[in-house]
Amino acid sequence: MDRSILFVHAHPDDESIGTGATMAHYAAQGARVTLVTCTLGEEGEIHVPALAQLEASQADQLGGYRLIELDRACAALGVADHRFLGGAGRYRDSGMMGTPANEHPRCFWRADLDEAAGHLVEIMRETRPQVLVTYDANGFYGHPDHIQSHRVAMRAAELARAEGFGPAKIYWGAMPKSVLEAGLDAFKDSSDNPFGEATSVDDIPFGTPDDEIAACVDGTDQHEKKVASLHAHATQIPDTSWLYSIAGNFGDEFMGVEYYTLAYGERGPGDGAHGWEADLFSGLDA
Repeated sequence: MDRSILFVHAHPDDESIGTGATMAHYAAQGARVTLVTCTLGEEGEIHVPALAQLEASQADQLGGYRLIELDRACAALGVADHRFLGGAGRYRDSGMMGTPANEHPRCFWRADLDEAAGHLVEIMRETRPQVLVTYDANGFYGHPDHIQSHRVAMRAAELARAEGFGPAKIYWGAMPKSVLEAGLDAFKDSSDNPFGEATSVDDIPFGTPDDEIAACVDGTDQHEKKVASLHAHATQIPDTSWLYSIAGNFGDEFMGVEYYTLAYGERGPGDGAHGWEADLFSGLDA
């Protein structure tokens, strides 16, 4: 059986930050890797001064530029199949709760769930993914578009299963608490501390107990592709970003290892810590 895996993300750059190594890992193995991005990321902060007037409150053209950045990022990762949910521009970046963007009639947060899920089912019907990857119910850190991406992906999987072709396994991106603890310790005296004022993992709004992690994909041999994909999103990730600081300190280990919980399906064999799967297709290839 040919391997097919589907990633559902909220904005351009989410795919690179959260699952870039995993996507590059499976693309390099010859699997069909499909990325669905739900919005153009129109509300993103712009870190390229020359493009500042593209922001939503001025020319409102950032989404079109980020489409180009996403094309470049996917090329860096070796991912040839990328779609926007319902077509580019169907759903708008919702911004954060309580902002005017969250009231916009086209914002993704306000999308009809079954309609949006129907667009994703169409893609599933074509690509027949055995594995679906998205966010947990809190969207990892609470952004409305991440939460909605989770809802749409899970509803689409349900609808697809009703037609007899839904994914056999669904994973949610996660960060083990042990990794967060190591990061807190490593950056406690740094001026570029990505954890802000947090002094323990309990101060961080995400983090999964290690024994609840189901899979750990080791894509360390793909870390340069992930870094290149991050650089492609220059409007969102400046060269001074803490992501590159961590990459410089931890290199392959940080950029190439990504973790997941299993939300649906049978856990396959794994020989990693806590019996973690090393392959998201584990148990499906027999």
